[in-house]
Amino acid sequence: MTARTLRIEAPRAWQALDMAELWRYRELLYFFAWRDIKVRYKQTVLGAAWAVIQPLSTTVLFTIIFGRLGGMAKQVSGPYALYVFVGLLPWTFFANAVSVAANSLVGSGHLISKVYFPRLLVPIASIASGLVDFAVSFGVLLGMMAMYGVAPSWPFLVLPVFLLGTLASAAGAGLLLAALTVTYRDFRYVITFLMQLWLFATPVLYGLDIIPVKWRLVYAMNPMVGMIGGFRTGVLGEPLPAGVIAVSALSAAVMLAAGVRYFLQVERRFADVI
Repeated sequence: MTARTLRIEAPRAWQALDMAELWRYRELLYFFAWRDIKVRYKQTVLGAAWAVIQPLSTTVLFTIIFGRLGGMAKQVSGPYALYVFVGLLPWTFFANAVSVAANSLVGSGHLISKVYFPRLLVPIASIASGLVDFAVSFGVLLGMMAMYGVAPSWPFLVLPVFLLGTLASAAGAGLLLAALTVTYRDFRYVITFLMQLWLFATPVLYGLDIIPVKWRLVYAMNPMVGMIGGFRTGVLGEPLPAGVIAVSALSAAVMLAAGVRYFLQVERRFADVI
């Protein structure tokens, strides 16, 4: 009888991304997402109304400080409040998704250390749960469009494409930060500061026109630049910044690939250090 040798090696990062396994655990993904939604609004007086209050209050604040006092409203054609809200819609989803995903593994340490399941499910579920807030805020956007007399045109139909790009960007950044936070807990304190800086490096309060033409493609390496530009094209009918969107889409894809790759390389250590 011929002896057979079984050789076990650590899989490469992309080989470890088993999509079939993730599909088998899809019900667990739904459970995690629903758990995150319930925990977010548990024992809150206003509940899901926070999904409306946060972007609306931020819009009012930014409109007064930057629009009127800062004079940015003069650089925008149309109502500045609607302009800001359209930018805040994908940005708020992105910022919240990255923040909750970054802390999701530490918050689920009791499960990770005892039960096996694809660890990717935890941050992905945290990101997916934010779609509920996005849907509520999108309803507010429709109300503001009606109030300002802005009718949707055919570019409105491509908004799901830019939402998908925002999801990819949030997943890439969230997975990377989630993996780093497990090993280096200091990242929990860095995330808030990082998102604040990222906000002002993103055209939420201003338009692409204030960025010199020669620097716009470099600026578009921030993936949210193109996603917000696409949202404003779809809602406000602004010219489509095709070059900027292409660079941002490529940047989002690279960020997602880097986040998944790093996450899969270090996930075997999560149960030991969490």
